[in-house]
Amino acid sequence: MRTITTEIKFEELFSMKRQRILGINPPVEDFAFFDLWSKPAGLLYLLKRMKMNGNEVYLLDCIHEASAGKKSFGREKIGCMEIEKPPAYRGIKRKYHRFGLSEERIMERLAEIPRPDAVFLTSAMTYWYGGVKWIISILKRELPDVPVILGGTYAKLCPEHAKGLGADRLVTGHWIPDSHYPAMDLYEKIPYGITMTSFGCPLSCSYCASRILWPKYTRRTVPEVLREIDHQVGLGAEDIAFYDDALLIDKKEYLYQLCRGSIKAYGERIRFHTPNGLHVREIDDECAEMLKGSGFKTIRLSLESIDPKISDASSGKVAREEYARAVRSLLNAGYSGTDCETYILLGLPGQSIDSVKETVRFVHSSGGKPKLAEFSPIPGTTSFNMAAEEMPELKTEPLLHNNSVYSSWISGNISPEELQELKDMARRRC
Repeated sequence: MRTITTEIKFEELFSMKRQRILGINPPVEDFAFFDLWSKPAGLLYLLKRMKMNGNEVYLLDCIHEASAGKKSFGREKIGCMEIEKPPAYRGIKRKYHRFGLSEERIMERLAEIPRPDAVFLTSAMTYWYGGVKWIISILKRELPDVPVILGGTYAKLCPEHAKGLGADRLVTGHWIPDSHYPAMDLYEKIPYGITMTSFGCPLSCSYCASRILWPKYTRRTVPEVLREIDHQVGLGAEDIAFYDDALLIDKKEYLYQLCRGSIKAYGERIRFHTPNGLHVREIDDECAEMLKGSGFKTIRLSLESIDPKISDASSGKVAREEYARAVRSLLNAGYSGTDCETYILLGLPGQSIDSVKETVRFVHSSGGKPKLAEFSPIPGTTSFNMAAEEMPELKTEPLLHNNSVYSSWISGNISPEELQELKDMARRRC
């Protein structure tokens, strides 16, 4: 019998009291998956809120619990198995995998956890819905009378598609965590910590969904963030990843206070990482020294492109001179060129291969390290609408949003050979 999925707002979730709730981070089905300090932040904040409301909460993280060994700075290699490619990918000559726990291990874990009254299932990338659908089928078989409540990024960006996966309820609306921490204490041992100093972004880039997920930009207080970091350090974290989209906004009034508080508390004992990228316009000598002195180890820079048309799509975040100045400041502060890893967008609608090559050369010549970031058409963004004009199927099949194959296999904007050439250029100075 087909499940009819109905909507539920956060306010209704928060009214739940004295119930047993199981939060699940599902496996990922994709061609590749890397633990770039990847934790289900929204689910963890929500579980903490539910616990504060008097509920009994548990966590099954199908990614973390499939760790196949440690990598640098707390990151993990995730175990996987090859699976059949879905029809949308059958013409792509790459192997497809399910990253995370096996079905057998998931069933064992469900048997170990007290039977829940509700399952909170999160979702991340729109094109990862295969893993969500797969685990819903297991839950419906093993816990047939337990309602599955689906939320997360995919559920919010593709609600009508998400309603077809078999969950009982679909979370709608917006919620910003207030004064509590992510429930990292639900892990037996945390490999690293996570924090968000803000939700949303004051900028409005044409390819980014931040404003869709959080329409209002909200910043937390510095003491609150420092308490959140300290809580996770107390759990054993030596690495903390910032999930912010705009960490350097109002840096003197905000970030510098946070850095000074961290130096006072930990000295050089804790390492910080910025996987989402920093706005290079904000990086000067003082900022670079502050980042270096307070333990920011992994610096990712957002350049996107030196093509003026692409820069406009990025809210005009950066120009050539600003990027070159930022890298000089970071190098002078003691970072290496390899540390200055720089995101360069590839595959945007209307973007030429020559402009990508020019940007790669410019990053090399400025002393930075290029890192290609392949475009993913995200529903609700201006870039998605442009891409969907050429390929209407994007509106109905989220698998086609996959950044690892969109440009070179799906849209035809670039050939696999041209993509390899660009990757080779990025790896070596030219």
